[in-house]
Amino acid sequence: MIRVTVYKNSRHEYTGFDVEGHAGYDDPGKDVVCAAVSALVINAVNSVEHFTDDETSCVIDEESGSIALRFSQIPSHDAALLLDSMILGLEEMEENNEYEPYIDIIFKEV
Repeated sequence: MIRVTVYKNSRHEYTGFDVEGHAGYDDPGKDVVCAAVSALVINAVNSVEHFTDDETSCVIDEESGSIALRFSQIPSHDAALLLDSMILGLEEMEENNEYEPYIDIIFKEV
């Protein structure tokens, strides 16, 4: 299962997110859930880096399939919008009866 943990502060502002695990929906190379999550998450990370001036730290471990992104300060409107878009895509997957057993999204206040 893929676990996505989204971190927000007490004012509901993003502070970062973690993505861990493998979906196990299908064999490696054929797993559409893993591919979709990877595309959404990597695109969001790249978009924040390319389209905003926000400072982040990002650690990617390709072997374990984990990505951890943290903002060094409160994210800009544009960065927050990019994360909103990523989360929307992930939540749509989580709400799909076929894919729901393979992805879990958790929101934590930090």
